[in-house]
Amino acid sequence: MTQSVDRPIAALLRDLKARGLDSDTLVIWTTEFGRTPFAQGSLGRDHNGGSFVTWLWGAGIKPGVSYGRSDDWGYQAVENKTWCYDLHATILHLLGIDHLKLSVRQNGIDRRLTDVHGRVIHDILR
Repeated sequence: MTQSVDRPIAALLRDLKARGLDSDTLVIWTTEFGRTPFAQGSLGRDHNGGSFVTWLWGAGIKPGVSYGRSDDWGYQAVENKTWCYDLHATILHLLGIDHLKLSVRQNGIDRRLTDVHGRVIHDILR
């Protein structure tokens, strides 16, 4: 898949930067789950909840930073583990929203998008 999306993504990012939109635009590239590092027959790779990759660009993200690491097989996160709640808290922070104050009343209970777990990943921010 990389060969089919690599150049178009690079063109999008170059265009946004050339127009001066890189400081105000957050680009998020992610998946709903990770993939195993091994093939699932001829149908591709199987789902993997132990590790997945997301990259963020623009809007206050440090360029060229890598955060977290998986094991040598790409099967489990082993360093700087983060969760979807952390990703959501960080995105909301970049949008100027305090995730601790964002709640929705549901069935008489105030619920947060980041539940009770989310934390902003400051190490990736400018």
